[in-house]
Amino acid sequence: MTALLVTGCSSSPGAGEGNAAPAISGATLDGSTVSLAGYKGHPVVVNFWASWCTPCRDEFPMLRDKQAALGASDGLVILGVLFKDQADLATSFVTAFGATWPTVTDPDGSIGTAYRIAAPPQTFFIDKDGIIRAVQVGAMDAKTFDTLFAKIKP
Repeated sequence: MTALLVTGCSSSPGAGEGNAAPAISGATLDGSTVSLAGYKGHPVVVNFWASWCTPCRDEFPMLRDKQAALGASDGLVILGVLFKDQADLATSFVTAFGATWPTVTDPDGSIGTAYRIAAPPQTFFIDKDGIIRAVQVGAMDAKTFDTLFAKIKP
């Protein structure tokens, strides 16, 4: 009985630094399909966000600017994951902030669960081999982004 309790209490490595990033695959806000695995070989920033999240509103312009500055030179890919939000509100949000990166919807919450998201924003910096090298819980400024991106920069 004790062995069952110990086994039952153990947790998988999950979405922590040094672990392989859990799979992300699904429909995006524009109706296309995207998969994190398709970006292997590139540094990827996965950002969990919602239109109702005030810190996300503050963070989005910085993410837009970083993608513009680093996408071509360093191969930066940003992948959004919608957290407990409605697609129509999120689409309006993306349009208002000029975000051009894909956002995967997560209607059943399985992606958020795999990444252990409690609330947005939460951001994962994933290297070209699919390993999480840094996690930012809460909003980040440009300086923090630069520090964390340095861990996955090619």
